[in-house]
Amino acid sequence: MESGANNDVVVVGGGVIGLSTAVVLAERGLRVRVWTRDPVERTTSVVAGALWWPYRIRPAAAARAWALRSLDVYEELASQPEVTGVRMVEGVMGETALDEKVAWAAARLPGLRASTAEEYAGSGLWARLPLVDMTAHLPWLRERLVRAGGVVEERAVGGLGEADAPVVVNCTGLGARELVPDAAVRPVRGQLVVVENPGISTWLVSTGADGEMAYFFPQPGQLVLGGTDEEDVWSTEPDPAVAEAIVRRCAALRPEIAGARVLAHRVGLRPAREAVRLERELLPDGRVLVHNYGHGGGGVTVAWGCAQEAAGLVGPAA
Repeated sequence: MESGANNDVVVVGGGVIGLSTAVVLAERGLRVRVWTRDPVERTTSVVAGALWWPYRIRPAAAARAWALRSLDVYEELASQPEVTGVRMVEGVMGETALDEKVAWAAARLPGLRASTAEEYAGSGLWARLPLVDMTAHLPWLRERLVRAGGVVEERAVGGLGEADAPVVVNCTGLGARELVPDAAVRPVRGQLVVVENPGISTWLVSTGADGEMAYFFPQPGQLVLGGTDEEDVWSTEPDPAVAEAIVRRCAALRPEIAGARVLAHRVGLRPAREAVRLERELLPDGRVLVHNYGHGGGGVTVAWGCAQEAAGLVGPAA
């Protein structure tokens, strides 16, 4: 496929938001190129723990609607977990009650119930939710895009105006801070520890009495431990003391984690914003720019819902 005027859309950003959006557009018949600074396997999205549940994303009502539309897709993808990286896994959302605050999910997930004392020492919500192995899911998204006729190009972008297409979709996450520019996008640092799985098959998210977060997600061949939630911290270097604290908090919930061999340390910067920016803008030269960024800790959770809405914004111009 040639570059330039023969292409309808350039999607800038190769994380889960950009790839999902590109797939929806390509499967609607548009010619799509994705421009990504880093290889798909090295984007921020690969660091995500990737449990389906809105986290640090606003506005809440819109995020829930996007999440439910995404749930439809993930449930379908979970029928081929080895291919898509999506599995339906049981676990407990700690410090969460089965009340009106989760009514939006209870209506769609009839299996939701209060956790038992054996499942969790505190008050929690038992659920069977999509859990995504991003190391498999991101390459699968790329391949699905290619099958639909799309192209992924690794290139650094100095400005959105560089995109040579009548429609540009901005899925740059934290990069939007410089590329738009939008100072409202801020990093929220998350650190994870990956260990050998000592035999844990369920996930758990907990917030202790001290307010410190702990969670573990069983992924193929490993257990992902988290995490942190540090606003306006830009460092992507793992902090050994933070890693030790993460393991300690998780081991307090499941003692067998204490002796698990550490396989890797990961750090990702969530692109937080007071509200997701999902809107259409007309550029001075008449081209269309659609923004789809600022998803905080909920990018995987809302990816398909946001992709469908962004594609609707693209539609009239393409």
